[in-house]
Amino acid sequence: MPFHPRAWRLAAPLVVAALLLPAGVTMADDHEMASDDSWLPSLITETPQEGFALAVTLAQKGVATTQPDAEVRQDLRPEYAEDPDSLTAASQVIATHFQTVAAANDYWRE
Repeated sequence: MPFHPRAWRLAAPLVVAALLLPAGVTMADDHEMASDDSWLPSLITETPQEGFALAVTLAQKGVATTQPDAEVRQDLRPEYAEDPDSLTAASQVIATHFQTVAAANDYWRE
Protein backbone atom coordinates (compact mmCIF):
# COMPACT_ATOMS: atom_id res chain seq x y z
CA MET A 1 0.00 0.00 0.00
CA PRO A 2 1.58 3.32 -1.01
CA PHE A 3 1.99 6.02 1.57
CA HIS A 4 0.22 9.31 1.27
CA PRO A 5 2.68 11.89 -0.15
CA ARG A 6 2.40 13.98 3.01
CA ALA A 7 3.44 11.00 5.15
CA TRP A 8 6.57 10.49 3.05
CA ARG A 9 7.43 14.18 3.19
CA LEU A 10 7.19 14.24 6.97
CA ALA A 11 8.42 10.79 7.84
CA ALA A 12 11.69 10.59 5.98
CA PRO A 13 13.33 13.72 7.36
CA LEU A 14 11.56 14.27 10.65
CA VAL A 15 9.68 11.47 12.33
CA VAL A 16 12.58 9.29 13.37
CA ALA A 17 14.25 11.85 15.63
CA ALA A 18 11.07 13.03 17.29
CA LEU A 19 9.60 9.61 17.94
CA LEU A 20 12.69 7.73 19.00
CA LEU A 21 14.02 10.21 21.50
CA PRO A 22 12.29 10.57 24.86
CA ALA A 23 10.67 13.91 25.57
CA GLY A 24 13.22 16.54 26.50
CA VAL A 25 16.12 14.71 24.86
CA THR A 26 17.62 16.19 21.74
CA MET A 27 19.99 14.85 19.16
CA ALA A 28 23.61 15.96 19.16
CA ASP A 29 24.28 19.61 18.46
CA ASP A 30 23.63 20.27 14.75
CA HIS A 31 26.94 22.10 14.28
CA GLU A 32 28.83 19.20 15.82
CA MET A 33 27.18 16.73 13.45
CA ALA A 34 27.88 18.91 10.41
CA SER A 35 31.55 19.44 11.27
CA ASP A 36 32.46 15.94 12.47
CA ASP A 37 33.22 13.83 9.41
CA SER A 38 34.31 10.82 11.47
CA TRP A 39 31.10 9.98 13.32
CA LEU A 40 30.74 6.74 11.34
CA PRO A 41 34.09 4.95 11.27
CA SER A 42 32.51 1.56 10.51
CA LEU A 43 29.25 -0.32 10.11
CA ILE A 44 30.71 -3.25 12.04
CA THR A 45 29.12 -3.90 15.43
CA GLU A 46 29.60 -6.63 18.02
CA THR A 47 25.94 -7.63 18.35
CA PRO A 48 22.63 -7.25 16.54
CA GLN A 49 21.45 -4.96 19.35
CA GLU A 50 24.40 -2.63 18.72
CA GLY A 51 23.58 -2.88 15.03
CA PHE A 52 20.03 -1.77 15.67
CA ALA A 53 21.28 1.16 17.75
CA LEU A 54 23.53 2.11 14.83
CA ALA A 55 20.54 1.90 12.47
CA VAL A 56 18.64 4.32 14.72
CA THR A 57 21.65 6.65 14.75
CA LEU A 58 21.84 6.54 10.96
CA ALA A 59 18.16 7.48 10.77
CA GLN A 60 18.67 10.33 13.25
CA LYS A 61 21.67 11.64 11.33
CA GLY A 62 19.61 11.54 8.16
CA VAL A 63 16.91 13.59 9.80
CA ALA A 64 19.39 16.19 11.06
CA THR A 65 21.07 16.37 7.67
CA THR A 66 17.78 16.80 5.86
CA GLN A 67 16.48 19.40 8.33
CA PRO A 68 19.47 20.87 10.18
CA ASP A 69 17.40 23.29 12.25
CA ALA A 70 16.54 21.55 15.52
CA GLU A 71 13.90 24.17 16.31
CA VAL A 72 12.09 23.46 13.04
CA ARG A 73 12.16 19.72 13.79
CA GLN A 74 10.70 20.36 17.24
CA ASP A 75 8.06 22.74 15.90
CA LEU A 76 6.87 20.14 13.40
CA ARG A 77 6.69 17.33 15.94
CA PRO A 78 3.01 17.81 16.93
CA GLU A 79 2.02 17.50 13.26
CA TYR A 80 3.37 13.98 12.84
CA ALA A 81 3.97 12.53 16.30
CA GLU A 82 0.63 10.72 16.41
CA ASP A 83 0.27 9.92 12.71
CA PRO A 84 0.23 6.12 12.23
CA ASP A 85 1.51 6.41 8.65
CA SER A 86 4.46 8.47 9.87
CA LEU A 87 5.22 5.93 12.59
CA THR A 88 5.18 3.14 10.04
CA ALA A 89 7.39 5.10 7.66
CA ALA A 90 9.86 5.86 10.47
CA SER A 91 10.05 2.16 11.29
CA GLN A 92 10.72 1.42 7.64
CA VAL A 93 13.61 3.89 7.54
CA ILE A 94 15.20 2.23 10.57
CA ALA A 95 14.56 -1.25 9.14
CA THR A 96 16.30 -0.31 5.91
CA HIS A 97 19.32 0.95 7.82
CA PHE A 98 19.30 -2.20 9.96
CA GLN A 99 19.33 -4.37 6.83
CA THR A 100 22.43 -2.51 5.65
CA VAL A 101 24.20 -2.88 9.00
CA ALA A 102 23.25 -6.55 9.28
CA ALA A 103 24.61 -7.28 5.81
CA ALA A 104 27.85 -5.42 6.63
CA ASN A 105 28.21 -7.64 9.69
CA ASP A 106 27.50 -10.84 7.74
CA TYR A 107 24.37 -11.09 9.87
CA TRP A 108 26.58 -11.67 12.93
CA ARG A 109 27.45 -15.20 11.87
CA GLU A 110 30.41 -16.74 13.60
